[in-house]
Amino acid sequence: MEENITPSQELEEKAQRLLEEKEAESRTRTYTGPMGVAITILLGLWTAFQLYFSTIGLISAVNLRAIHCIFLLAFTFLLYPTYKKEKRVRKFPPIWDVALIVLSIGAFGYLILNYTRIAQNGGRVTDFELLIAGVALVLAFEAARRASGNLAILAAIFLAYNWFGKYIPGKLGHNGFTLKRVLSTQFWGTQGLLGTGIGVSATYIFLFVVFGAFLKYSGFSKFINDFSLTLVGQTPGGPAKVAVLASALMGMINGSAIANVATTGTITIPLMKQTGYKKEFAGAVEAVASTGGQFCPPIMGAVGFVMAEFLNLSYTYVMLAAIVPAFLYYLGLLFAVHFEAKRLGLSGLSKENIPDAMKVLKEQGHLVIPLVVLIAMMFMGYTPLFAAVVAIAATILASWLRKETRMTWDKIVAACVEGAKGAVSVGVCCVIIGVIIGTVTLTSLGLNMGYLILSVVENTNIYVTGALVMIMSTILGMGVPGVAAYVIVQAVAVPVLLEVNVLPISAHMFCLIYACLSNITPPVAMSSYVASGIAGSNQTKTGLLSVRLGLIGFLIPFFFLDNPILLIGADPTATIAGSLWAFFTASVGTVAMVGGLEGWFVRKSNWLERAVLIAVAPLMLYPGSLTDAIGFAVLAVVIFFQWFTRRPASPVPENA
Repeated sequence: MEENITPSQELEEKAQRLLEEKEAESRTRTYTGPMGVAITILLGLWTAFQLYFSTIGLISAVNLRAIHCIFLLAFTFLLYPTYKKEKRVRKFPPIWDVALIVLSIGAFGYLILNYTRIAQNGGRVTDFELLIAGVALVLAFEAARRASGNLAILAAIFLAYNWFGKYIPGKLGHNGFTLKRVLSTQFWGTQGLLGTGIGVSATYIFLFVVFGAFLKYSGFSKFINDFSLTLVGQTPGGPAKVAVLASALMGMINGSAIANVATTGTITIPLMKQTGYKKEFAGAVEAVASTGGQFCPPIMGAVGFVMAEFLNLSYTYVMLAAIVPAFLYYLGLLFAVHFEAKRLGLSGLSKENIPDAMKVLKEQGHLVIPLVVLIAMMFMGYTPLFAAVVAIAATILASWLRKETRMTWDKIVAACVEGAKGAVSVGVCCVIIGVIIGTVTLTSLGLNMGYLILSVVENTNIYVTGALVMIMSTILGMGVPGVAAYVIVQAVAVPVLLEVNVLPISAHMFCLIYACLSNITPPVAMSSYVASGIAGSNQTKTGLLSVRLGLIGFLIPFFFLDNPILLIGADPTATIAGSLWAFFTASVGTVAMVGGLEGWFVRKSNWLERAVLIAVAPLMLYPGSLTDAIGFAVLAVVIFFQWFTRRPASPVPENA
C-alpha cells in the first residue's frame, strides 16, 4: 500500500531536490554504523576547537588557518561524493578519499611544523617543499570541484593567468612568473591558500553559521514567521509581506540566499499563490527577500565583520553604514508587493489565520534574547567572535526559559553538527578564493583592471566607472555564496573605485551589494531559479521579475558613490538633520520608483503617470536641495491628480 504524501510534503521534497542541485552541502554522503558516529564526534570536536580558539585559546593565525584547512579538506573528502551519481549512503569512505585526507593532513601538517623556519629564511623553500605546495594546491582544487564547481573553474582561470598573462597585450598583461614563484605565493605565503579567504572562514563564517544553526534548533525560525504574520498578515498582500520580513531576518543570519529560499519558500510561496499572486511574482518575491538578507544589519550574513576587517574599522561603523541601503531595499520590496496586491484587488489573511501577537511574544519572544545579547556585546566593545560565542550560549539558556522551546542535548549536538557541515562548503570556497586573491596580488591584476577601466572612461567619470564595476562585481559573484563573493569582488573591484576617489566604505558597500545581487541576476540567478522551482513558474520570467522587484537595490549604490550621506557615519560633514532629510527623501523616491514599476500609486497608473513616477525617483534618491524640490513638486502633482480622479474601490472578499 502506498504511503499518503501531503502536498506540503511534496513541496518540501521538491525544495530539497532544488537545494541539492544548487547548494553543495545538500549533496553530501550519509554514513551508517560506526563511521556515522565517528563523523558526528569529529564535527563536534571541530566546533569545540573553533569555539575555544575564538575566545580564550591562544594560537597563531597561520596555525589556526592551516588546521582549519585540514578540517575543511578532510570533511569535504569524507562528505562530498567524487562524482554526481556516486552512492550517497555508505558504511565507509572510498579508499581514494582516505588517501586524499592523509595527503591533506600531511601537507598542511608539514606547513604548521615548518612555516616559522621558512619565514625566518626569507621564504626560501626546497624542491620538496615546492612539491608539497603543489600537492596542497591540487587538493584544494579537488575539494572546490566537489563543493563548488563554478568557483573552481574561475580559480583555475586565475591560476592560469599567472603563466599565460604574459601573452596578453596591453594593461592586463604581465611579464610572467615561474612555477616556483607561483607555488611559493599560493602555499607558503599569506596571500594564497592561507590568505584572507581562509582567515574569514576560520573565524567569522564558522561561528555565525553555527550560531544560525543554534537559532534554528531553538525555534527562532517559527517565531519569525509567527511574529511576521501578526505584523502584516492581515494587510493587502499579507503573505507576501510575511515572506519579505521572515526571509530578511533569516537571510541575515544564515548568509545563504539559496538555502533561505529553499526553507522559508516552501511556506511563503504557496501562501502567496493562494492569496492570488501569480506564481512568477511569488517566486521572485521570495528570491529577492532572501538575497537582501546578506547585506541586512545587524548580522549581514557575517559579511559585515569581514568588511570591518578589510577596512580596519569597527563593526558598528560598518553596520550603521548598511542600515539605509538595506532599509530602502526592503522598503521597495514591501511596497512592490503592496502595490501589486492593490492592483490585483487582493486582501490579507483572515483574522482566524493570524496568531495572537501577545501569545506569540509570550510563548516565543524569549528566543530573540541571543540576538539582543550579540548586538549589545558588540556595542559594548567586545569582538564579534567573542560576542558570537556568548550568543550561542545565550541561545541554549534562552531556549530553557520555556519547556516548548527547550534545547535538549540531542538538539545541541544536532546544531553543532549541522553548523559545522554548513560551514564546510563555504569554507572550501574561501580556501580556493585564496588562489584568486594570491593571483591578484602577485600579478597586480586589481590595479591593472582599474587602470584599464579608467583608460576607457573619459575624465574618470565616477558613474560610468561605477557601472563597469557593477557589471564586474555581478559577474564575479555569480554562483558563489555571499561572503565568498564579496571577498573575491573586493580584491578586484574595490581598487578601481578607490582610483576615482570613492570613499573606502562606499566602495566596499557598493561591491558587496552587487556581489549579493548576483543571486537574482540572470543568467546565473540561483536564488530566483530555486524559488521558480518551488513556485512551478517559468525560470526566465521569475529571474527577470526578480530583477524588477530588486531594482532599487541595483540603483541605491550609485547614489552613495560620490555623496555618502546615505551611509550613516560615512560623511563626517553631514549633520543629523541633513542625514535624516536625505533618508526621508530617499524613502519617498524608493516608493515612487516602485509605484511606477508596479503601475499603482494612489490608484492604477497609466503609462504617462508611471513614466513620471520613475523619472521622479532619481531626483529624490540623489541628496540635493534642488533635486528634492523638483521631485516633491512633480510628485505632489501626480498624487493630487490621482487622488481626485480615483474611483471608489469595489469590495473584495477576504481571502482565507
